[in-house]
Amino acid sequence: MPRALTRMRPTVVLLVRHGRTPTTGVINYGRAPGIHLNAKGRQQAEALARRLGPLPRIAAVYASPLERARETAAPVARARRLPVRIERGLNDSDAGRWTGVKLAALRRTPEWRIVQRHPSGFRFPGGESFIEIQARITATLARLVERHRGAIIVAVSHADPIKIALAHALGLHPDFFQRIAIAPASVTAIAYHPEAPVILTVNSTDGDLAGLRPR
Repeated sequence: MPRALTRMRPTVVLLVRHGRTPTTGVINYGRAPGIHLNAKGRQQAEALARRLGPLPRIAAVYASPLERARETAAPVARARRLPVRIERGLNDSDAGRWTGVKLAALRRTPEWRIVQRHPSGFRFPGGESFIEIQARITATLARLVERHRGAIIVAVSHADPIKIALAHALGLHPDFFQRIAIAPASVTAIAYHPEAPVILTVNSTDGDLAGLRPR
């Protein structure tokens, strides 16, 4: 393909949240290792690979270093005969001392209201701030887009980084990212044009994805 035509096509990033685990929605596991997909999560990962089947060539499959993300990416990569490429910038939030704490307990803390209403002013105790997460995920996606100009790529990450990346692409203040829902194994597609990103779909959990082609 001529380089001029390649430059005109957007890079489509399929941001995928990992599938369900035994503690999804119960524990803030952050970057804790050893959290694997449960039976439902494995079914979701296989279904994801089938949903992406109608799409043309996928140039690369990336995943966060955490097991649940790599296990979600594996069926997609296997179907496309590609390796799962580990990308540290797709990692979950560094929740610091909140890692492994039940969400029910966190909701009773005074800090929880800040996390929901003014996340840009919050830092996980001993961990990242949401502004740092935004800088990390947006820089990572910019690097992947530059690496795969005009192509389709899959990036398996986690709920908060995906929501923050989507809010950034929409031009929203970071405080608004909590208004976005990102379900396990959902697909959020962003077409990165030279002028500006275009949102193709958000939080898609079923149905045909054949329309997510570079234009």
